[in-house]
Amino acid sequence: MEIPYTYKARPDTGLYNAKVGIWLFLASEIMLFGALFSAYILLRVSAPDGFWPDVALAWPRGLLNIPIGTFNTAVLITSSVTVVLAWAALKMNNFARFRWLMVVTVICAFAFLGIKSFEYNDKFSHYVVRLKDGKAVTGHLEVNGKHPGFWNFADQWSLGRLEAEKVEHIEIAVDPARDIHGHVKHVEGASHDHAKQKIATADIAFLGSYTPATHPFFAVYFLITALHGLHVLGGALVLAYFAFPGAKMWKTNPEQFTNRIEVGGLFWHFVDLVWIFLFPVVYLL
Repeated sequence: MEIPYTYKARPDTGLYNAKVGIWLFLASEIMLFGALFSAYILLRVSAPDGFWPDVALAWPRGLLNIPIGTFNTAVLITSSVTVVLAWAALKMNNFARFRWLMVVTVICAFAFLGIKSFEYNDKFSHYVVRLKDGKAVTGHLEVNGKHPGFWNFADQWSLGRLEAEKVEHIEIAVDPARDIHGHVKHVEGASHDHAKQKIATADIAFLGSYTPATHPFFAVYFLITALHGLHVLGGALVLAYFAFPGAKMWKTNPEQFTNRIEVGGLFWHFVDLVWIFLFPVVYLL
């Protein structure tokens, strides 16, 4: 028995089954990301005044790379345009144009993920060091000539590990002083270079990289961006499947195949829209 309305629209709603399903799914996704954005905003507005790391729970500012985030936004918006053009190519019965546009979409998706991993690596190699006298510094850490990062997570350091391995001192390329807005302080005669500073392990009260365990900002940042990244990866794999193995349906049922691309495109637009909200809220505010 054939299931009705798998590719023909219902006369009462004007929608086929898959389109109803994707809209219901996207409604649940809106609730998921809405809850995470709400948590981020509540944490942000309830944070104490002052500049992090001088004030432990003050909200960090100026830590994310806005030019890279802007470029990544352009990459994702480009992919959203190409997936629409791919669907339009099928409507015009031009399968070859559809395929290369879908390939461009998938390339943009993986470019987005690659750029995001570069940002992650920078955070995992950035550390905050709190001293026993109450002072705090941030910067890129070097211990025994090694630079920890996202891709070599095993080299991450903590105060306990320093003491266990009897490391007497660390070197950190200290970030320039910043004001409460995250801008570099323009102090006359002061250098804005990342000068290396040697710190004795015995003077350290806390040591941690820019990871979820260090501050609520990083916890929410990594949670939202990693979840969004998983959506990008999942969507890219589905679109790649439609472009190659799944394209066999184009020969047997082109209308249903075109509808599949439309449903995949709706999900992809949602992924794009989430980032358009995420970028200004997390990077700019």
